[in-house]
Amino acid sequence: MRSDRAPLGLKLAAWGVVGFLHVPLALIVLYAFSAEDKSYVFPPPGLTTRWFGVAWQREDVWAAIELSLQVAAVSTLVALVLGTLAAGALARSRFFGRDAVSLLLILPIALPGVITGIALRSALGTMEIPFSFWTIVIGHATFCVVVVYNNAVARLRRMNPNLVEASMDLGADGFQTLRHVIAPQLGSALLAGCLLAFALSFDEVIVTTFTAGQQTTLPIWMLQELIRPRQRPVTNVVAVAIIALTFIPIVAAYWLTRADEPTHR
Repeated sequence: MRSDRAPLGLKLAAWGVVGFLHVPLALIVLYAFSAEDKSYVFPPPGLTTRWFGVAWQREDVWAAIELSLQVAAVSTLVALVLGTLAAGALARSRFFGRDAVSLLLILPIALPGVITGIALRSALGTMEIPFSFWTIVIGHATFCVVVVYNNAVARLRRMNPNLVEASMDLGADGFQTLRHVIAPQLGSALLAGCLLAFALSFDEVIVTTFTAGQQTTLPIWMLQELIRPRQRPVTNVVAVAIIALTFIPIVAAYWLTRADEPTHR
């Protein structure tokens, strides 16, 4: 008799991986309430919520959050436009070098961030482009485009081409077909890609280090605070905020893509 229940060893291994990934996050949340402000002591000598009020009043925290939100929003918008156009060009058409172009598109997210960061810094220096808000956006867009492109191209390749042909046969022009046939099919995939791109951009630190100059995004602020701490629990409070802000779009993107998967009975 066949059983769908997993062996005990496999269950323990799965829970071990889950614990390995999430116990550090739980510790961050715990230390955000620690009464000790200089070092990490386990268990914390006491618990308090006063660090949330301290973090709320820190202007440097709010400035870093504002910059990170602006960069993530603009990078996601750039990724939406470029990623969708690239997916539309490569999903159905066949031409010489298509596979090479596809590889070049996904390469930035496959390469280590330090390689991408060094390459961007060298290019910006060669072209004598000063570091600014837009150089951060350019750096983030390199990998955000990949996320949107992957979602869009996968959906386009699964979409039945007969739908477009039927739309044309019924008298619809290219714009009408795009609006009423293709866009509804792509909607959830693009939304999921944008949510993931926003989350990746919001907490990106390696590429930002090479392209930010004197700009301080939230991850850069946290890195500086860890190196030269003033109030360690404030850093943990901000980390909890990042976890919450990135958790929501990631879960939303997961459910959107999961809802579009075919079910098998």
